[in-house]
Amino acid sequence: MTLTVTPIPLFKDNYAWLLRDSGSGATAVVDPADAGPVEAAIEAAGGRLDLILLTHHHADHVGGTDAVRARYGASVVGAAADAHRLPKLDRAVREGDTVGLGNAVGSVIDTPGHTLGHIAFHFPDGPALFCGDTLFSLGCGRLIEGTAAQMFASLKKLAALPPDTLVYCGHEYTESNARFAVTAEPGNAALQARAAEVGRLRAAGRSTVPSLLAEELAANPFMRAATAERLGEIRAAKDRF
Repeated sequence: MTLTVTPIPLFKDNYAWLLRDSGSGATAVVDPADAGPVEAAIEAAGGRLDLILLTHHHADHVGGTDAVRARYGASVVGAAADAHRLPKLDRAVREGDTVGLGNAVGSVIDTPGHTLGHIAFHFPDGPALFCGDTLFSLGCGRLIEGTAAQMFASLKKLAALPPDTLVYCGHEYTESNARFAVTAEPGNAALQARAAEVGRLRAAGRSTVPSLLAEELAANPFMRAATAERLGEIRAAKDRF
C-alpha cells in the first residue's frame, strides 16, 4: 500500500496537497483554496477526485472547494466544530474519526490554536500528516482564535506521532520561520543546520516541505517549548519579529 502526495502551489506561498492511494487509485485533495491549479493537478493525475479534506475555515484553504466539488463530485470532509463556517460538508468529523481513501486510512486529530475548529489528518501508511496552519516547518500558526495552551496541547499531540512522519503544512513559510527561530534558540545546532539547508533550497527555487517530524522535534522552537507559557512567549516574539 502506497500513499503518494503531490504538492499544488497556490497563491504566493500556499500549498494544497493531492493524495493518491496507489492500490485503488482513490484520490483526495487537502485544502483546495484555488480551483484552477487544483483542477489542473487533478487532471494531470488522471482526472479522478474522491475526497476533499479541509483543515480549517480560512479562505486561503477552502476557497476553491465548491468549484472542485461541482466538477468532480467529490465528498467534502471537515470539522464538525466548524461546519457552520466551512463549505457544505458531506461528512463532519471529530477527533478519533477515520477517513478512508481507497486502502489508506487517516485519523482525525483536533488541533485548535490557529483557529478553534482546526483539525489535522494523519495517514500512518504515508506516513503523512496534513496539519494545515497548526504546525509549520520551524514554526506554528498564529494564535488568531485560540490560546497558547491550546496550541501547546495540539503540538504535543503531533509530537507523539512517529518521528518518520512527513509533515505537509499549508504554507511555504520555512525561510522566514528560520530567521526568527535562530533568535529563539541560538545555540541549537540542529536548527542551525536546518536553517542553512532551507536557505540552500530556497536559493535553488525548491520547496522546503514536507519536513520530517523528527527534524521539527529537534529544530522547531515551538515544538520544543517545555510549557504553554514558553510557547506563548515565543509566539508573541514571532508576532513582533
